[in-house]
Amino acid sequence: MSPERTTAPLSLVDRAPGITGAEIAAELVPPPQFAHASFASYRPDHDYPSQAAAVEALTRFEDAWGPSRPTGLFSWGRRKPESLPGVYLDGGFGVGKTHLLAALWHDAPKPKFYGTFIEYTALVGALGYAGAVRLLTGSELICIDEFELDDPGDTMMMTRMLGELVKTGTRIAATSNTPPNALGEGRFAASDFLREIQALSANFEIVRIDGLDYRRRDTGGDAPALDDGQLSAAVDALTRGGTAVSEDTFDDVIRHLATVHPSRYIKLIAGVQVIALRDVHELHDQTEALRLVAFIDRVYDAEIPILASGTPLSDVFDAEMLQGGYRKKYLRAVSRMIALASGDMPPDD
Repeated sequence: MSPERTTAPLSLVDRAPGITGAEIAAELVPPPQFAHASFASYRPDHDYPSQAAAVEALTRFEDAWGPSRPTGLFSWGRRKPESLPGVYLDGGFGVGKTHLLAALWHDAPKPKFYGTFIEYTALVGALGYAGAVRLLTGSELICIDEFELDDPGDTMMMTRMLGELVKTGTRIAATSNTPPNALGEGRFAASDFLREIQALSANFEIVRIDGLDYRRRDTGGDAPALDDGQLSAAVDALTRGGTAVSEDTFDDVIRHLATVHPSRYIKLIAGVQVIALRDVHELHDQTEALRLVAFIDRVYDAEIPILASGTPLSDVFDAEMLQGGYRKKYLRAVSRMIALASGDMPPDD
């Protein structure tokens, strides 16, 4: 029999966090694992030349912030021709798009903002459209990771806001996802992006990045699953050792996510060092599945390992979901859950 716990684990379902517009704005910086991302620290896969080419393209893009320089007689103070004000990194998950986006952000002059699509829409929700525009106006660079095309209303709202910002001189960089090694998918994604942002499309350069998901290069195809006894023993040991562990059933967490806006998921896991989930099972409700995707994105950004019993986390989305319109989201989440459950968190995305 294991010793009695001296400290009970935390519970995510006991938390009901709120978040203000100011708090959202303060979080509009790259995730911790990309705090020092640079073009020099990006490791392109030599089997995919588009990765090195992407670094070159982004270096040209950031030249617009460089100092004026002479190019010939009477040319002192002239800038060289600027690139388009927007760049879109198009490629599969795990090829380094987030690393490159963060590297670009670090090189850009202030003021600048970096966030996921959902964080910007949450900012508009908290401050109102006019308030969000006021906050972002004057930015040198707006980085949008995981640009979403699923919700027409949010997409058009973001398009309108970005259009206003571009007119004031702000430059935009965005990423999205396509499944790796799916022939044609990347170009379709780029076309979808340009179509949905309509009036802004001529302002974006498309930078294609091919490659394999680095999270799957050194790990197996499934997330490890513990039995209930192993999970209890692990939680006991971590808790006694002073690690802040949350312990909940999978169903309880899924139900609780429905009561918390996705913009608040980051505060839901604040201070948690390890997440333990009991009785994981396959999901069949798409709304629940999409909430889990948003939650896993925040857990991944926070680099919090997951211990789980029941069905492997890599198998939580049913076959219909993996063949449907949101398959890109689910495949990315599967990739991230394998890394989180395997304790394998490479430094770039």
